[in-house]
Amino acid sequence: MLQGSTGSTARPEEGVVADVEQVKLPGVGVLHNFVTSSGERLGVVTHRTGAKDLVVYERPGSDRCKTAVRLDDDDARTLTEILGGTKVTEGLTALQSLPGLTIDWMQVEDSSACAGSELGHQQLAGGEGVTIVAVIRNDRTIPSPAADFRVFPGDTLVAVGTPEAVERLWRVLQDGLETAG
Repeated sequence: MLQGSTGSTARPEEGVVADVEQVKLPGVGVLHNFVTSSGERLGVVTHRTGAKDLVVYERPGSDRCKTAVRLDDDDARTLTEILGGTKVTEGLTALQSLPGLTIDWMQVEDSSACAGSELGHQQLAGGEGVTIVAVIRNDRTIPSPAADFRVFPGDTLVAVGTPEAVERLWRVLQDGLETAG
């Protein structure tokens, strides 16, 4: 759960995701912090420039920093992978275990019929049984994109649905509605 700067950093019971406190830092960016199950307070400062600092505090109630490490984009991705990925990844993994559903990552190419189209366009709707749950663009994930979201070459669409519906959507994305029937 993401909270504003008045949110608590108290540690929840075991098995529950910690409350994350969000604090706007004028002229700097945003700080997200939480208290670990062992009582350590950790934070990440996301600078307006995109740089990130991993912060370890002296103690849970303190604003004094014990140490801070600057992470570039590659460092942040590596740390994310080591720690087990994102909630989106965890959710997709859970979906993969549901019988009758498949998940596919579909690359939009220059030659794709869908390039430049909105997701809500009838050709991209994919029909019953399939949903585009996310778009990955330039190493950024856009979950639950709106119907007016335009897709471009280089985007990767994450589709969830029945195997037949996902295959139908793939043909529509690549060739257009006329050849997908």
